[in-house]
Amino acid sequence: MGIRYSKVYGKFAREIVLLKSFPCIYGKCSFCNYIEDNSIDENEINSINLEVLKEITGEFKILEVINSGSVFEIPQKTLEKIREIVYEKNIEILYFEAYYTYINRLDEIISFLIKIKK
Repeated sequence: MGIRYSKVYGKFAREIVLLKSFPCIYGKCSFCNYIEDNSIDENEINSINLEVLKEITGEFKILEVINSGSVFEIPQKTLEKIREIVYEKNIEILYFEAYYTYINRLDEIISFLIKIKK
């Protein structure tokens, strides 16, 4: 499976995960080698991602999520687990990738991730 979890130390310390996802909607970036990591098998994607996400400690309060596409290509079950981890581990900053054609959907992912506390 390879290394899918790591910590970055120094000026911008953070935890970083490389998740599987569905194929990128664009899929034509000549510089992207993540494209070979995507899948159309949702069970496989979630199985791998849920194992990787168990590694997150919240140590730096910052999590960077990279995948073979945009945040919108990550399956719902994985996104739900990320949201759960953000609250359990008190993650303060969360980074995702998003292809620019998704600019009009950014509020959608923000609303999904933000949990109103009463």
